[in-house]
Amino acid sequence: MASRRRFTPVWRALVEIGFIIFLFYSNLLMGEFDRSAGRGKTLAFALGDIFTGTNLTIALCSAMVGHLIFEFLRRNFRD
Repeated sequence: MASRRRFTPVWRALVEIGFIIFLFYSNLLMGEFDRSAGRGKTLAFALGDIFTGTNLTIALCSAMVGHLIFEFLRRNFRD
């Protein structure tokens, strides 16, 4: 049971970071279709347009900042 509790914060962090990255990329994808809803624009083209190294770096940095903010709020405002 002790080893299970030790991994709980790691799993929670991975889930939170993954969810923030998912929201980041889904927002980019919606913006890509909204901004340039040209004829013949496919999902594959839009995905290729948003999955870049720069966007990945931004997603990872913002996910880490978001996770740190959630942890701060969780620790300081717990009932």
